[in-house]
Amino acid sequence: GRGQFGTTYLCTEITTGIEYACKSISKRKLIAKEDVEDVRREIQIMHHLAGHKNIVTIKGAYEDSLYVHIVMELCSGGELFDRIIQRGHYSERKAAELTRIIVGVVETCHSLGVMHRDLKPENF
Repeated sequence: GRGQFGTTYLCTEITTGIEYACKSISKRKLIAKEDVEDVRREIQIMHHLAGHKNIVTIKGAYEDSLYVHIVMELCSGGELFDRIIQRGHYSERKAAELTRIIVGVVETCHSLGVMHRDLKPENF
């Protein structure tokens, strides 16, 4: 998938065969000092939130001359947004269950001093 600064790819750890998601962020797009700090902060936050069952786990962050690469657990279930479009609607019970999960993630973030600034179905 594509984001504001980079693209996420499917990658495979050679020694284990385990598949991960690798978000590659082009350094050319990190124009302002704030952009660089945002990427550093994202990596720090992901390490800080590691271990929560509903938050993607970071495997590592690596840098080369052109990109910053963030390797994460692969979530192959797709986006909530796509599931909403596909289904057309959710029962009240299922909607409540999804809302409970999302609120739980936000609560965990807030308890650790982290504010999620991009809450939308595409990010769940």
